Amino acid sequence: MNADFFSSRSERRRESDGMIRVRGANENNLKHADLDLPRDSLVVFTGVSGSGKSSLAFGTLYAEAQRRYLESVAPYARRLIQQAGAPQVESIEGLPPAVGLQQQRSVPQERSTVGSLTAVSNVLRMLYARAGDYPDGQGVLYAEDFSPNTPQGACPECQGLGRIYDATEESMVPDPGLSIRQRAIAAWPGAWHGQNLRDILISLGYDVDKPWKDLPQKDRDWILFTEEKPSAPVFPDLSYEEIREAVRSGRRPDYMGNYTGARRQLLNMYASADTPGRRQRLEPYLAVRPCPACEGKRLKREALSVTFAGLDIADLFRLPVAELREKLEEGVRLHRADSKKRKSAEGPERETEKAQVAKRLVDDVSSRLERLIAIGVGHLSLDRPAPTLSSGELQRLRLATQLISKLFGVAYVLDEPSAGLHPADGEALLESLAALRDAGNSVLVVEHNLDVIKHAEWLVDIGPEAGERGGRVLYSGPPEGLESVEESITRRYLFAEAPSVLRETRQPEGWLKIRQLSFNNLNELDVDIPLGCLTAVTGVSGSGKSSLVSTALPALLSSRLGDLPNDPEEEEEEEEEENQGRQVSGQVSGDLDSLRRLVRIDQKPIGRTPRSNLATYTGLFDHVRKLFADAPLSRERGYKAGRFSFNVAAGRCPNCEGQGFVQIELMFLSSLYVPCPECGGARYNAETLEVKWNGLTVADVLGLTVEEAAGIFAQQQSISRPLSVLLDLGLGYLKLGQPATELSGGESQRIKLASELQRAQRGRAVYLLDEPTNGLHPVDADRLLRHLDALAEAGHAVIMVEHNMRIAAQSDWIIDLGPGAAAQGGKIVAAGTPHEVSTSKDSRTAPYLAPHLVSGAGETAD
Repeated sequence: MNADFFSSRSERRRESDGMIRVRGANENNLKHADLDLPRDSLVVFTGVSGSGKSSLAFGTLYAEAQRRYLESVAPYARRLIQQAGAPQVESIEGLPPAVGLQQQRSVPQERSTVGSLTAVSNVLRMLYARAGDYPDGQGVLYAEDFSPNTPQGACPECQGLGRIYDATEESMVPDPGLSIRQRAIAAWPGAWHGQNLRDILISLGYDVDKPWKDLPQKDRDWILFTEEKPSAPVFPDLSYEEIREAVRSGRRPDYMGNYTGARRQLLNMYASADTPGRRQRLEPYLAVRPCPACEGKRLKREALSVTFAGLDIADLFRLPVAELREKLEEGVRLHRADSKKRKSAEGPERETEKAQVAKRLVDDVSSRLERLIAIGVGHLSLDRPAPTLSSGELQRLRLATQLISKLFGVAYVLDEPSAGLHPADGEALLESLAALRDAGNSVLVVEHNLDVIKHAEWLVDIGPEAGERGGRVLYSGPPEGLESVEESITRRYLFAEAPSVLRETRQPEGWLKIRQLSFNNLNELDVDIPLGCLTAVTGVSGSGKSSLVSTALPALLSSRLGDLPNDPEEEEEEEEEENQGRQVSGQVSGDLDSLRRLVRIDQKPIGRTPRSNLATYTGLFDHVRKLFADAPLSRERGYKAGRFSFNVAAGRCPNCEGQGFVQIELMFLSSLYVPCPECGGARYNAETLEVKWNGLTVADVLGLTVEEAAGIFAQQQSISRPLSVLLDLGLGYLKLGQPATELSGGESQRIKLASELQRAQRGRAVYLLDEPTNGLHPVDADRLLRHLDALAEAGHAVIMVEHNMRIAAQSDWIIDLGPGAAAQGGKIVAAGTPHEVSTSKDSRTAPYLAPHLVSGAGETAD
């Protein structure tokens, strides 16, 4: 064979060795990006929000690695795997298999816990089954017997829920002064179903117009608690007297209805509810108490009778991970001590089989727990429900699982792993990323945290701005080389051209005084919060910040101030928070009379379906539809504003029902989503698209970016006002019709803030924000800070959980919680101005805060 052939192959191999070579990447806003990345290194992608970082890291590199892997998978199995699709790229050489760890936007299963996500639960159940201390005379159990999610292990009384639900007269009829017609039985379903039950009661001879409290007790008991199911004639739309007359005269009814007692009706509805939201809507009408059989521990008695280190498995799972490791090691020592007391018939000491099993299994669990502690989630307990975890905590749990797996030769693609981490916990994260790299893997990280960026071995800066003004590779190389790239916005922050400046803090215009606050790890906490100021709540992960700001304060303040919900579509999530709020105890006092509203702005999605988008959420689309309804052709045809909603049958495309795409089943391949062939992805039918405003169809408007729309609608104040706020918050790159499901948590939170800022201000408010700068480039964080600062300047109280010390340094007041996490947290370590907190000897935040308190000249403030 030709020697030149082997020579050319060797040259090609040398060219690709050690490098990932990307050519012609055009995914989303990327503009024919070419770059080389070193393998087995920590590579960090930077750039302003929306510049194209994720499009390169996840949309191109990870998507291509996944596509190549799936080509080797059998077609029938490939259909079961969620596929990212083929990226728009000419070629990628030297790309290893990839594992993607993104910020999860979907909510994990309700019964998922930290223990099940990390697989630690399985090992501990085996530990209890094989090495637990059993009561005398009890038979040996299997691992499945220690799981509340299996028929073998679940408490038979509560089916593994740990709670018993029942209904009382007080829970079902909260206001006995109302009549049945006035919905005294609040637990009844609404609309037709509730009216049907009322009409049946009339036919059965019960007075539905008398106040509930005035009905005879025997009637009330029968209506609520009867197990009978009588059939009665139903006469809809007739008055009480007309129905009674129809029954007496034997008139033929519209139909025969069956009555079910209110308690049975409620319990049946709860049992058949197929979503957490539906169950949460019914729970206020139920009397909930811990299951008496298992005392809320969810397991059958036999499983709870087995102990290890003196604890049953439910109590063990309630320990924070850091304490759990110590307790398990204590259990091993106890087993060893016990085994030394036993001697074999031959005489020499020999460890019992139980002691050997305990050591083996505890060693395995301890190595996993060490990774969890190192990654900054040591404050979590194994029984912590997965839906209550932040997206950053979920991602770090998955990262810990990868560290445990010890894979080699893999490209790990991570989406802001530092999100939600205190700087002290960030150091442990960096050690974990280094461990992945040192194990022979490539670590590719999308990141805004300057501390993580400074530890990169290779830096890729995308920009210079967002959307159409971004998508170019400004720099790819060692971090120090970025300093000479004038176009880079990241450069100004990374090389300290834009330091924090110590400004004069505002004087409080009053105080909120919270006393004896108890919730989660906050135990009888007393805290004073200044009004008319920007307050940052800081502390290590798990110290109690979110418990204070996201749950406790809303629970205490909403009854006094009223609560402005984030979004009507988030009703289910709001109800969940309200249910949690019932566990909060404490008193609030102070200058409440000066406040009018409570406003929560979090990072939850602005909608749960693609039909919700930026334009609909902010309300600007209502005004757009009115413009189209006023167009000459609309007036000629009689089109109203509703015609231009893609959720209304009259105007939307009948083929895709306003979604813009259709699903194509490919048998053994994954389903394919393609633009609707009838409307071309426009969402509307042809007649609706014939109406134009300034040469644009309504579909064209939804395809505009915020920046483009701001120029086009400059003269339409009702539309331009929200657009200008969105633009100023750094969201100019988003399209008006971008589905809510495609927005990041940070984008969702800024859209919510923009919606609030454009509202007419009605009195002073308390604004509660949970990590508002999470997922933001420093320049975008500065834009956000200007708006929050303006709210405080206008007299509002702005209270935010914050890990970004550069931002916390520019607040008026800091409340630092700690000193540690979980049981070691929940206390106020320091409170005062940023400078005062930075001098605290007890605060773990102080050392990271102090360097940001500099004057314009760069000197540390006195």
